[in-house]
Amino acid sequence: MKSLIKATMIVLALAATSLVTNAQVSEKKTLTLDGANKVIAAAIAYAKKKNAPGGVIAVVDDGGNLMALERLDGTFAAGANISIGKARTAVLFKRPTKVFEDIVKNGRTAMVALPDSLFTPLQGGIPIMVDGQIVGGVGVSGAASAQQDEELAIAGANAFTSSASSSNGMEMKTTPASNVLCEGTGQRLVCQGRRIARRQRSQLHDPHQPA
Repeated sequence: MKSLIKATMIVLALAATSLVTNAQVSEKKTLTLDGANKVIAAAIAYAKKKNAPGGVIAVVDDGGNLMALERLDGTFAAGANISIGKARTAVLFKRPTKVFEDIVKNGRTAMVALPDSLFTPLQGGIPIMVDGQIVGGVGVSGAASAQQDEELAIAGANAFTSSASSSNGMEMKTTPASNVLCEGTGQRLVCQGRRIARRQRSQLHDPHQPA
Protein backbone atom coordinates (compact mmCIF):
# COMPACT_ATOMS: atom_id res chain seq x y z
CA MET A 1 0.00 0.00 0.00
CA LYS A 2 2.82 2.38 0.90
CA SER A 3 4.54 1.58 -2.42
CA LEU A 4 1.36 2.43 -4.31
CA ILE A 5 0.99 5.76 -2.50
CA LYS A 6 4.65 6.58 -3.16
CA ALA A 7 4.32 5.74 -6.84
CA THR A 8 1.18 7.90 -7.11
CA MET A 9 2.95 10.84 -5.49
CA ILE A 10 5.86 10.52 -7.91
CA VAL A 11 3.51 10.49 -10.90
CA LEU A 12 1.67 13.56 -9.61
CA ALA A 13 4.96 15.37 -9.00
CA LEU A 14 6.14 14.63 -12.53
CA ALA A 15 2.82 15.79 -13.97
CA ALA A 16 3.03 19.05 -12.01
CA THR A 17 6.59 19.62 -13.22
CA SER A 18 5.49 19.04 -16.81
CA LEU A 19 2.66 21.58 -16.47
CA VAL A 20 5.02 24.20 -15.05
CA THR A 21 7.55 23.59 -17.84
CA ASN A 22 4.89 23.89 -20.55
CA ALA A 23 3.76 27.19 -19.06
CA GLN A 24 7.29 28.58 -19.32
CA VAL A 25 7.98 27.80 -22.97
CA SER A 26 6.14 28.24 -26.26
CA GLU A 27 6.34 26.65 -29.67
CA LYS A 28 8.46 28.50 -32.21
CA LYS A 29 8.81 28.04 -35.95
CA THR A 30 12.17 28.74 -37.55
CA LEU A 31 13.10 29.50 -41.13
CA THR A 32 15.27 26.86 -42.81
CA LEU A 33 17.79 27.36 -45.60
CA ASP A 34 15.32 25.84 -48.07
CA GLY A 35 12.77 28.38 -46.88
CA ALA A 36 15.20 31.26 -47.31
CA ASN A 37 16.02 30.11 -50.83
CA LYS A 38 12.29 29.93 -51.60
CA VAL A 39 11.94 33.58 -50.53
CA ILE A 40 14.79 34.58 -52.84
CA ALA A 41 13.37 32.57 -55.75
CA ALA A 42 9.99 34.30 -55.39
CA ALA A 43 11.63 37.73 -55.34
CA ILE A 44 13.75 36.94 -58.41
CA ALA A 45 10.71 35.65 -60.29
CA TYR A 46 8.91 38.92 -59.57
CA ALA A 47 11.98 40.93 -60.62
CA LYS A 48 12.07 39.15 -63.98
CA LYS A 49 8.33 39.60 -64.43
CA LYS A 50 8.66 43.36 -63.86
CA ASN A 51 11.93 43.67 -65.82
CA ALA A 52 13.79 45.04 -62.82
CA PRO A 53 17.24 46.30 -63.87
CA GLY A 54 18.89 44.58 -60.90
CA GLY A 55 18.56 43.85 -57.24
CA VAL A 56 20.16 42.14 -54.29
CA ILE A 57 17.86 39.97 -52.16
CA ALA A 58 18.94 39.12 -48.61
CA VAL A 59 17.12 36.85 -46.16
CA VAL A 60 17.84 36.81 -42.42
CA ASP A 61 16.51 34.66 -39.59
CA ASP A 62 14.40 35.97 -36.70
CA GLY A 63 17.57 37.16 -34.95
CA GLY A 64 18.75 39.20 -37.93
CA ASN A 65 21.48 36.76 -38.97
CA LEU A 66 22.11 36.36 -42.70
CA MET A 67 20.85 33.07 -44.15
CA ALA A 68 20.94 33.62 -47.90
CA LEU A 69 21.76 36.34 -50.41
CA GLU A 70 21.67 36.64 -54.17
CA ARG A 71 22.70 39.53 -56.40
CA LEU A 72 21.22 39.87 -59.86
CA ASP A 73 23.60 40.71 -62.69
CA GLY A 74 24.26 44.41 -63.08
CA THR A 75 23.42 45.38 -59.50
CA PHE A 76 25.81 47.81 -57.79
CA ALA A 77 28.11 46.17 -55.24
CA ALA A 78 26.93 48.19 -52.23
CA GLY A 79 23.46 46.69 -52.65
CA ALA A 80 24.54 43.56 -50.79
CA ASN A 81 25.19 45.28 -47.47
CA ILE A 82 22.21 47.57 -47.88
CA SER A 83 19.82 44.68 -48.50
CA ILE A 84 21.13 42.84 -45.43
CA GLY A 85 20.61 45.98 -43.36
CA LYS A 86 17.04 46.35 -44.59
CA ALA A 87 16.19 42.72 -43.85
CA ARG A 88 17.77 42.93 -40.38
CA THR A 89 15.92 46.17 -39.55
CA ALA A 90 12.59 44.70 -40.64
CA VAL A 91 12.93 41.63 -38.45
CA LEU A 92 14.49 43.25 -35.37
CA PHE A 93 11.93 46.08 -35.27
CA LYS A 94 9.06 43.92 -36.59
CA ARG A 95 8.05 46.53 -39.13
CA PRO A 96 8.52 47.20 -42.86
CA THR A 97 11.50 49.53 -43.22
CA LYS A 98 9.41 52.09 -45.11
CA VAL A 99 7.85 52.91 -41.73
CA PHE A 100 11.21 54.15 -40.46
CA GLU A 101 12.13 55.96 -43.67
CA ASP A 102 8.87 57.90 -43.35
CA ILE A 103 9.51 58.63 -39.65
CA VAL A 104 12.92 60.08 -40.42
CA LYS A 105 11.60 61.98 -43.45
CA ASN A 106 8.87 63.48 -41.30
CA GLY A 107 11.38 65.01 -38.92
CA ARG A 108 12.45 62.49 -36.31
CA THR A 109 16.05 62.55 -37.46
CA ALA A 110 17.31 61.40 -34.05
CA MET A 111 16.55 57.83 -35.16
CA VAL A 112 19.53 57.86 -37.52
CA ALA A 113 21.74 57.88 -34.40
CA LEU A 114 21.01 54.15 -34.00
CA PRO A 115 23.97 51.97 -35.04
CA ASP A 116 24.12 50.95 -38.70
CA SER A 117 24.45 47.30 -37.66
CA LEU A 118 20.89 47.41 -36.30
CA PHE A 119 19.14 50.11 -38.28
CA THR A 120 18.82 50.79 -42.00
CA PRO A 121 15.80 53.10 -42.41
CA LEU A 122 15.41 52.63 -46.16
CA GLN A 123 12.34 51.27 -47.96
CA GLY A 124 12.73 47.66 -49.09
CA GLY A 125 12.75 45.50 -45.94
CA ILE A 126 9.79 43.28 -44.98
CA PRO A 127 9.30 40.86 -42.04
CA ILE A 128 8.49 37.25 -42.96
CA MET A 129 5.59 36.04 -40.85
CA VAL A 130 3.86 32.66 -40.59
CA ASP A 131 1.06 31.77 -38.16
CA GLY A 132 1.51 35.16 -36.51
CA GLN A 133 5.19 34.49 -35.80
CA ILE A 134 8.08 36.41 -37.33
CA VAL A 135 10.43 33.80 -38.74
CA GLY A 136 12.78 36.11 -40.62
CA GLY A 137 13.12 39.16 -42.81
CA VAL A 138 13.82 39.92 -46.46
CA GLY A 139 15.54 43.02 -47.80
CA VAL A 140 16.06 44.21 -51.36
CA SER A 141 18.32 46.91 -52.77
CA GLY A 142 19.28 47.92 -56.31
CA ALA A 143 16.01 47.58 -58.23
CA ALA A 144 14.57 50.38 -60.35
CA SER A 145 13.41 52.38 -57.33
CA ALA A 146 12.81 52.17 -53.60
CA GLN A 147 9.20 51.28 -54.40
CA GLN A 148 10.33 48.36 -56.56
CA ASP A 149 12.79 47.25 -53.88
CA GLU A 150 9.82 46.87 -51.55
CA GLU A 151 7.69 45.14 -54.17
CA LEU A 152 10.40 42.51 -54.63
CA ALA A 153 10.71 42.08 -50.88
CA ILE A 154 6.94 41.64 -50.52
CA ALA A 155 6.95 39.06 -53.30
CA GLY A 156 9.64 37.15 -51.42
CA ALA A 157 7.84 37.41 -48.09
CA ASN A 158 4.68 36.09 -49.78
CA ALA A 159 6.46 32.90 -50.82
CA PHE A 160 4.87 30.82 -48.07
CA THR A 161 1.30 31.81 -48.92
CA SER A 162 1.34 32.07 -52.69
CA SER A 163 1.00 28.32 -53.15
CA ALA A 164 -1.74 28.10 -50.54
CA SER A 165 -3.77 30.97 -51.98
CA SER A 166 -4.92 28.99 -55.00
CA SER A 167 -6.22 26.12 -52.88
CA ASN A 168 -7.90 27.88 -49.95
CA GLY A 169 -9.22 31.07 -51.55
CA MET A 170 -6.82 33.31 -49.67
CA GLU A 171 -6.44 36.75 -51.22
CA MET A 172 -3.07 38.48 -51.30
CA LYS A 173 -2.40 42.05 -52.36
CA THR A 174 -0.53 45.19 -51.37
CA THR A 175 -2.32 48.32 -50.27
CA PRO A 176 -1.43 51.56 -52.13
CA ALA A 177 -1.03 53.49 -48.88
CA SER A 178 1.30 51.22 -46.98
CA ASN A 179 2.57 48.71 -49.56
CA VAL A 180 2.45 45.92 -47.01
CA LEU A 181 0.92 42.50 -47.27
CA CYS A 182 -2.83 42.07 -46.93
CA GLU A 183 -4.39 38.62 -46.82
CA GLY A 184 -7.69 36.98 -46.20
CA THR A 185 -11.10 36.76 -47.76
CA GLY A 186 -13.90 39.33 -47.66
CA GLN A 187 -14.22 40.90 -44.24
CA ARG A 188 -11.32 38.80 -42.94
CA LEU A 189 -8.72 40.78 -44.90
CA VAL A 190 -5.71 41.40 -42.64
CA CYS A 191 -3.09 44.07 -43.39
CA GLN A 192 0.00 45.73 -41.87
CA GLY A 193 2.42 42.99 -42.90
CA ARG A 194 0.73 40.27 -40.81
CA ARG A 195 0.73 36.79 -42.30
CA ILE A 196 -1.94 34.12 -41.94
CA ALA A 197 -1.01 30.55 -42.78
CA ARG A 198 -3.18 27.61 -41.86
CA ARG A 199 -1.00 24.64 -42.60
CA GLN A 200 2.46 23.27 -41.85
CA ARG A 201 5.00 24.02 -44.55
CA SER A 202 8.11 22.01 -45.34
CA GLN A 203 10.25 25.15 -45.34
CA LEU A 204 9.38 25.85 -41.70
CA HIS A 205 10.67 23.56 -39.00
CA ASP A 206 8.53 22.93 -35.95
CA PRO A 207 10.78 21.75 -33.08
CA HIS A 208 8.01 19.39 -31.95
CA GLN A 209 7.87 17.60 -35.31
CA PRO A 210 10.55 15.44 -37.00
CA ALA A 211 12.97 17.48 -39.10
